Amino acid sequence: MAAVFNSEKEKIFMTIFITGLLLLLASSMMYSIENAVQPDKFPNIPATLWWAVATLTTVGYGDVYPITVAGKILSGIIAILGIGLVALPSGIISSGFISAASKGKEQPDKICPHCGKEI
Repeated sequence: MAAVFNSEKEKIFMTIFITGLLLLLASSMMYSIENAVQPDKFPNIPATLWWAVATLTTVGYGDVYPITVAGKILSGIIAILGIGLVALPSGIISSGFISAASKGKEQPDKICPHCGKEI
């Protein structure tokens, strides 16, 4: 497992970096959309980050949610992106395991498809 994580660390760190950027962008956008309507729920960008984390990683916690149409649309987009973002590291790690497993196998001798002799 350590070899897989070591070989895929750049991709994993890039995914974490993109997730962080998406969280900041989502919280900033939601703050600008919902602050005027719900200043108690979305008082500033760091507080709105809680909404972004809950929406990106699940379907929301239920304590903070948008009530405007634009906020609901943004929330839906962020939730859908969250599904893909959870699947991305899984695919990276899975492909790393497949690559590591295939490196351990010996290459079979090549055989001519016409005569059946080794090439």
